[in-house]
Amino acid sequence: MGLGRASAMIAAGTLTSRITGLLRTVVLISAIGALSEAGDAFATANMLPNSIYQVISAGVLTGVIVPQVVRATAQKDSGHAFLAKLLTLGFVLVGGVTVVAFLCAPLLVSLFSSAGYSPEQHALATQFAYWCIPQLFFYGMFALLGEILNARRIFAPYAWAPIMNNIVSIAGFLVFMMLFGSDLTQVSLWNPMMVMVLGGTATLGIVAQTVVLMFFWRRAGIPLRLDFRWRGMGLGQMRTLATWTLLTTLIGQLVGIVQTQTLSVASGDFPSVFASQNAWLVYMVPYSMIILAIGTPYFTRISEHAAAKRDVELRGDIAQSIRILGLFVIVATAAVAAAAVPASRVFSNGADEAVLIAPVLLAFLVSLLPMAVLFIVQRTFYAYGDARTPFIFTVVQASLVLIFTIVVAFTVPLEWRAAAVALVQACSGIVQTVLATILLRRKIGPLGLASTWRALARFVLMAIPAGAAGYGAFLLSGGADGWMLQDKIWGALGAVLIAAVCGAVYLLLLFVFRVPELRVAIDTVRNRRA
Repeated sequence: MGLGRASAMIAAGTLTSRITGLLRTVVLISAIGALSEAGDAFATANMLPNSIYQVISAGVLTGVIVPQVVRATAQKDSGHAFLAKLLTLGFVLVGGVTVVAFLCAPLLVSLFSSAGYSPEQHALATQFAYWCIPQLFFYGMFALLGEILNARRIFAPYAWAPIMNNIVSIAGFLVFMMLFGSDLTQVSLWNPMMVMVLGGTATLGIVAQTVVLMFFWRRAGIPLRLDFRWRGMGLGQMRTLATWTLLTTLIGQLVGIVQTQTLSVASGDFPSVFASQNAWLVYMVPYSMIILAIGTPYFTRISEHAAAKRDVELRGDIAQSIRILGLFVIVATAAVAAAAVPASRVFSNGADEAVLIAPVLLAFLVSLLPMAVLFIVQRTFYAYGDARTPFIFTVVQASLVLIFTIVVAFTVPLEWRAAAVALVQACSGIVQTVLATILLRRKIGPLGLASTWRALARFVLMAIPAGAAGYGAFLLSGGADGWMLQDKIWGALGAVLIAAVCGAVYLLLLFVFRVPELRVAIDTVRNRRA
């Protein structure tokens, strides 16, 4: 499958998934509130499997599995024997981690929330955790199956399967509100049956998306069987790679603990854990639609070039992928920034809450472009079988986050704490990206990115007036007192309108100044440069 077709397929699936995911969050907020003690308790519990999954999918599986599967595909059986062993190993390891996490649920909740939660709120979060932690097993198997399919150039199922999760969750949350009501923000209103329905619904959605992916796995002609004969499958090399990614995982968890502890003290009054997660969800829309959709096929091709020692083609892929990503990511940053308040209104129950949450979203956006560059650079290390170097620049990033988050905890007022924590994470990510790029150059030689940096600078200059035009549309609508903040639906429509204005102005400027990357992007979408 060509890069253009693969990217379009992933983008379409991701767009549908993100839209339904946004609807899922809107329904959930209607049930438990945006700035509430109950909402933060659920968010903390649901974050436990999510945070581990993010590291598994982005680090251990992407970094270790994809290059190994690409190499195994060249075997006589197309790697089917290796995949059966790999699937069995993942089943055992992820299952074991899930059991341990379930048994340690009270401890995990304490680690993430003890600073700011009352005993009643902590107890509610623990009850939710028992229902949410089993998601970890299904998240892990979903990521394992999906990354193997990606490595074999079967991209669509992994991008489309999460839609089933959102559909199941939306239906379950609506049933919850029919049974128990809405806006249940106070901890005292909750009982075990309510916890079971809400937490069980969240987990059932993850089960559903994993089952869907297994169906596509079988249709792809890959045997789905268990094989415990692990000798000879290259566990030594994989163990070395996994050791570094495991250390990266532990660092990520430590960072998450400190961040959540810092945010939890604002629970109930100001943006806290749940509000920060919702802002991150909006941030992930352009990240997923652009960076994952375009970057994932490039990573597979980079892995193929690395395995074949085609370094010239690999460097060309790095430069081209960063330019194409930048072309779209930069205008997306401008559009989401201009629409920050209306977009936040979608995930709040009032205009005042939207105004409080918007700075959190703006802070996250600072790192969107650097994260696009990091996506390519980090995965190039993985393509060469190097997980040690990503560990090094991740340690630097995590150390900065830890130090400055602690500073935030002691210096920043509660109403600005979530935004400050997000800004610390974003700025640390910028440092991480710069360091990672320098280390990659030292590993494989000059990257030839001078023209790429100039292209990104041109995109930024064109995105500034585009973003200003979008924000002007928000001001013309009445600003904070206008129609865009009157309701969730109006907020969504307003955000779409602002994004459309930004996109139109940006596209016009690209055509006027005849930016060459625009033609490359169009050709890629048309699959001419596959």
